[in-house]
Amino acid sequence: MRRKMLPNNIQDWQQTFIETNFIVLGFNAWNGYLKSGRGVIVCSTNSPSINRFGESFKTHFVPRSRLAPFLNAWLAAPDTVIVKGHFMTDHILEAVDNYDPNRAVILLLELGENCSFFYLKELPLSPPKCHQTIFKTWDEFKLSQGKLKPTCDTKNH
Repeated sequence: MRRKMLPNNIQDWQQTFIETNFIVLGFNAWNGYLKSGRGVIVCSTNSPSINRFGESFKTHFVPRSRLAPFLNAWLAAPDTVIVKGHFMTDHILEAVDNYDPNRAVILLLELGENCSFFYLKELPLSPPKCHQTIFKTWDEFKLSQGKLKPTCDTKNH
């Protein structure tokens, strides 16, 4: 089964998803960059988990050094196609090679049988500021709870 171009209402949903989650996306992008250098955030909305804090999605940081094999394997799967035009692996690799990690995020967003490529340049907060915001919130929460320690579930592939 091949993934296909997204209808406009799904693309609107993607925009809303990015607007709602840009701090977490920026945090994960900057955290991955600090650990592994340039790379891409891969976020799947296919299996969200719901807990008392709301809905969460699987998010992974794939460093540039592992991105080509990852894309080749992912795009070789019969049910995976990058949509939003005809983006190819080389285009994504070029974007990762040239983006400014201090100001932008490269995102692959998976929804059902569809996947879209986003080059997020004009975020309300830079990735380093997103990172600082989340750690500041964790520190405040930890102080109010007395014994909790922040953890990050970002996985490098």
